Amino acid sequence: MTLKPDVRGFFDPATATWTYVVWSSGHEDRRCAIIDSVLDYDMHSGRHSTASADAVIDFVKARGLEVEWILETHIHADHLTAAHYLRAKLGGKIAISRHILAVLETWAPVFQSAEDTPLDGSQFDVLFEDDQQFTIGPMTAKMIHTPGHTPADTSYIVGDAVFVGDAMFLPDVGSGRCDFPGGNAGDSYDSGQKLLALPPETRMYVGHDYPPGPRREPQCMATVSEQRAGNLRFHQGVTRERFIEAREAADAGKGVPELILPSLQVNLRTGQFGKDINGVQFVRLPVDKL
Repeated sequence: MTLKPDVRGFFDPATATWTYVVWSSGHEDRRCAIIDSVLDYDMHSGRHSTASADAVIDFVKARGLEVEWILETHIHADHLTAAHYLRAKLGGKIAISRHILAVLETWAPVFQSAEDTPLDGSQFDVLFEDDQQFTIGPMTAKMIHTPGHTPADTSYIVGDAVFVGDAMFLPDVGSGRCDFPGGNAGDSYDSGQKLLALPPETRMYVGHDYPPGPRREPQCMATVSEQRAGNLRFHQGVTRERFIEAREAADAGKGVPELILPSLQVNLRTGQFGKDINGVQFVRLPVDKL
């Protein structure tokens, strides 16, 4: 019998990010996964806090769960990950796709960070191969490579749920931008088709939500059937050529995310600020590189 995962989402309004805790309440095995966590950071003051991560910790402890995995769908450019902090507090293995190596190759020279950012990905506990299967407690899980937003984007299938990061958003939002280095609108279309080929009742949990108007609150899930019928960019019948044309037009001239510079360098270190100088840690802001 395939176990259906329980999912609890945590929304961070500052970055519009969804973090998920995934477990099986119908089984005595209490192991769980945390997906796409948030470390709070204020760009203007340079101060960080753990309020968002602590809310997840409180939930995990209250439910008597044991963290087995801390999963990243990709290296986020719009928020800092709390993976390192969560592992220190709760244990578990930090994992991401092996395609992270291409992202490291692109960004480590920009930040001149090879001294404290291993280029072999060894700062992560596990680098998943494409289509690698693993378990979350009693549940079978699988990662699939879903590039486009970045070259390393990953989705995680757990039972009747899939966690897609920025590969696809809710139907009235569409999909993630594809203009970052290594991003590609054609790859995004292909990844979307891979996700839409999942069974129609599959619950699709997105990495962000940007409600297009005041009429609805942030939401985290739509079924594959709902996405096929109504996704703004991936709706049934849209051609690859039309998708690429619309995606590239939407991305043209788009500004970079406010937190891109701290996010990339910190996330490439699993949420660590890196080597300190005289007891002080720094975020590097390379000039004229974006």
